Amino acid sequence: MAYPKLTDKPGAVETAAAIRSGELSPIEAVDAAILRIEHLDAEIHAVAVPDFERACEAARSMAGQSASDDKPLFGVPMTVKESFDAEGLQSCWGHERLTDYVASRDSEVVRRLKAAGAIIIGKTNVPVDLTDWQSFNPVYGRTKNPHNPDRSPGGSSGGGAAAVASGMVPCEFGSDIGGSVRVPAHFCGIWGHKTTWGLVSKRGHDHPQMARREGFTAAHDGALSIAGPLARNAADLALLTTLCGAVPLRRNAKPLRDCKVLAITEFPGSPVDASVSEPTDQAIETLIDAGIHIDRASALIPDLAQQQTDYLRMLNIGLARGAPSPDGKRASASDWFDLLDVQAANEFAWAQLFEAYDFVLAPPAPVLAIPHLEGSVFEATIRVNGQDLPAGAALAWAGLATFPNLPSTVLPIGESNYEGTALPCGMQVIGPRWGDLDCIAAAEAIGAILHC
Repeated sequence: MAYPKLTDKPGAVETAAAIRSGELSPIEAVDAAILRIEHLDAEIHAVAVPDFERACEAARSMAGQSASDDKPLFGVPMTVKESFDAEGLQSCWGHERLTDYVASRDSEVVRRLKAAGAIIIGKTNVPVDLTDWQSFNPVYGRTKNPHNPDRSPGGSSGGGAAAVASGMVPCEFGSDIGGSVRVPAHFCGIWGHKTTWGLVSKRGHDHPQMARREGFTAAHDGALSIAGPLARNAADLALLTTLCGAVPLRRNAKPLRDCKVLAITEFPGSPVDASVSEPTDQAIETLIDAGIHIDRASALIPDLAQQQTDYLRMLNIGLARGAPSPDGKRASASDWFDLLDVQAANEFAWAQLFEAYDFVLAPPAPVLAIPHLEGSVFEATIRVNGQDLPAGAALAWAGLATFPNLPSTVLPIGESNYEGTALPCGMQVIGPRWGDLDCIAAAEAIGAILHC
């Protein structure tokens, strides 16, 4: 199943290998990336905060140095999401009133990437407060999907996905709480990985309203939210996840053909558009024909309707940090602790499922890349099989892995047609907690079978 690739530029691992062999220098790699951004970004608007001058200085400082084993990204240019602190760069999360916040130090993710030899050449666009499946705001403007400028690249890591898909940079680091890595990967036809909650530190990924308080930086990760990579291949996802992970990960060498897989393609209250369900079903049938054991139903699946209710409640309380909801009600400490108990029970139910299955396959979202809207997607409707449905229900497919804190890799599986437009389609590969590298490896094996 072919899907539309917009670039043949090398990924991060391949670029690093070219630099290591002497075929390419860091300054040549950085210059080439800057030229691509200057050529492509006038239309796409993906890079919100460029840092070209310092990137060139960093590349020049590497002249005469050789890449060591502890610097696997030596000389590789890349971007990070605008919401990650990078010393000396603005981080406003799309708010005009917060553009005076300039980070005084790097976030943990940026620190680790730089330590591995990466050169950060800029930060990419986001929606206001990272709360939309679009990437536009009054400070940086609107990012367009590189496959079709009339469509959204997704959000909230949409700028990064657009930059990677178009070939501006080989890879990006984003964040995800409501599909913010997975949906942009799906919308833009690239690879994305939602890490196990707690694997990658989000220190220095703080709202600027809080971060600009003297000495403030969160010492813990907020509920549900993770940091995760975007790339054009599985090898880059695995490397970025490993480099930024706070704990060592083990990879299971079990071949995909020896695995037992469950496909979840229906979710109560969140129907899937044919533009997503048809390529998903086709991919599943291709995998079955290739000898992969895939079940289409199981009594082990948790109560998904209840999971969605609990996920949305935890999501809304977490994003509001306990502030009153639109109806004026405020969650109490008891409400929050009750939710944590419910989440723990849900995690256990999924752990039991993964005693019987190695992976779960599912759509990342019920639709392909949506048309641009003036307001938030989640205050509007999305069109599913000819009907306009509340967009909030679409979060069910993100919450499938988010609420139980599971890893999930999105890979592109083909091209489909949504509302008269040909667009890329992706699929989630969800695995047990801490099974991040296994999810990525399984997605890579699936991609090989599907010829993606």
